[in-house]
Order: sequence, then C-alpha cells, then structure tokens
Amino acid sequence: MVTGRHHVLVTGGAGFLGSHLCRRLLDEGHRVSCVDNFATGSADNVDDLDSRVGFRLVEHDVTEPLPELGAVDAVLHLASPASPVDYRRLGIETLRAGALGTERALDVATRNGARFLLASTSEVYGDPDRHPQPETYRGNVDPVGPRSMYDEAKRYAEALTTAHAGRYGTDVAIARIFNTYGPRMRADDGRVVPTFVTQALAGTPLTVAGGGEQTRSICYVDDTVDGLLALLRSRIAGPVNLGDPHERTVRAIAERILWHTGSDSPLTTVPGAPDDPRRRCPDITLARTALGWEPGVSLDEGLRRTVAWFAAVGTAAA
Repeated sequence: MVTGRHHVLVTGGAGFLGSHLCRRLLDEGHRVSCVDNFATGSADNVDDLDSRVGFRLVEHDVTEPLPELGAVDAVLHLASPASPVDYRRLGIETLRAGALGTERALDVATRNGARFLLASTSEVYGDPDRHPQPETYRGNVDPVGPRSMYDEAKRYAEALTTAHAGRYGTDVAIARIFNTYGPRMRADDGRVVPTFVTQALAGTPLTVAGGGEQTRSICYVDDTVDGLLALLRSRIAGPVNLGDPHERTVRAIAERILWHTGSDSPLTTVPGAPDDPRRRCPDITLARTALGWEPGVSLDEGLRRTVAWFAAVGTAAA
C-alpha cells in the first residue's frame, strides 16, 4: 500500500484509535471495512462515517471467521480491549482477540496478498528495567500478573505474526504503540488522560495513583495515526516503537490538565494499581530513521484539543 486508492480492513475500527484510523483512510480516498463487535468500541465513534462513500461497518467478533469482504489491500488489526479496566474485565476475550483474532486477520491478509499491520503495545515490555525501551529489549513481564491477559495476548500476537510471515510469506508489520490520548476516548476507560480530564471538568478531585511519580510518555492520537500509516506504507516488518519520547510523571500530567481546564480540583492520592509500570518511555530511533516519523503535536496542544472535545461532549450530553 504505497500509492493509489485501496480497500483497507480495520479490525477494532470502532474503538478510540481505530475510529481515527478509519477517518484518516477515508480522507485519503481509500475504501474502509470497519469490523468491530462493540465489546469496548462504539458505533457512536463512527456514526458520522456511515454516509461517506467507501465506508462499511460490519458488526463481528474477529475470533470467528471473518465474513466475505471482497479483495482487500491492507489489514490493520487493532481488535482488542486496550485499557486496564477493560482487559481485566474481559480477560478471556482479550486473550482470544490476541490469539484467534490475530490468526483470522492474518489469514485474510495472506489470502489477499495484503500488507498486515499488528497494533501491538508497549505493554510487551512489562515493568521495564531498561530505560528508555528499544525494540531489542525483551521485557520484564509477569505471565500470571494482573496485566498478563493483555501483555501475553500481544506478545503471542507478535510471535504469531512473525511465524505467519516465515511460513506463508505474509507481508507483515508490528507496531508497538505507547500511551495514546485524544478525542473519542471513553471517560470511564481508566487511563490517565480521560480520567483526569473528566474529573477536572466535573470539579472533583483528581485521583493520582501511588505518589504520582511513575512516568508515562503520552502521544496525541493524530501522531500515532501518522506513525501507523507510515509503517503500513513501508516495507519494514518491525517491531517499531510508536510513542512520544518525552517522559512525564503522572502528577505533572494531572497538573497540566488542571491548567487547561481552569479547574481548582485538588489532587488526591489513591493506592497504586498492582503491577503498574514505574517508568514507560519509548526509544523511537528506529521510527525516526526508518520511517521519518516522530510526534509533532505538543502536549499542550494535544491536551487543549482533548479537553475541548470532552467539554463539548459533556455539554451535549447534559
């Protein structure tokens, strides 16, 4: 998928990141088949796309054989719960999406001679003891810990993708996505930015886990989409880290959100989640050199857009 118009299958396309990808692909003139079972995604995320030429929404569980969609040129496999709240609630479903779902999506790509992109995650590194994390780092993961259903699902998906390429010659790419934020995140998905934004807008205390000194590198969704499409259009198999290399404490992120919302909500400390990574920051040397990609949206600009969206949604809902 280098030039021209193509038919792209996006599994998990009604989720937060998937819906942004569908929108961008349509804007570029491609046809998009969006497959989602709405376990964590929502038809509301793509309801404005229904009337657009070239868009098709298919309600389907990717752990079952995919319906006939016609010839496809690229498959982007994003189908999986992605927030701790969701994958702990849907542990078995998360593992099945990483195993059976990945196999179904790979089979479609192989039959069509299509480029396949796996949306993997920084969670494959676990609670890292190497910093920042390059793609060569093998991780520090607890296979039976509270995050294991997501960590191991993605680690297996990466192994399956690699094995599929080796046996069948499938044209594959693996993206390791670090924390991404932006409009259309669910307020209750448990991740840092939507949690703090909704609390600040409501005037309630911002619940900072532990001491708030654990770090995150958060990347605005438009930049993550740029990175995914750059990898899709390349010939690189990866894995490739996609994330913002600027490390910030959770407390600093909370304080910046207070500034953007103008809220006087206090910060309150709550117990840290078990197995919560202490530091998380990508080494994006490979993405810079091989893809010419790095984030371009500043934290303040990304938070401004995100706060504005949540404020508008809250106003509309009221």
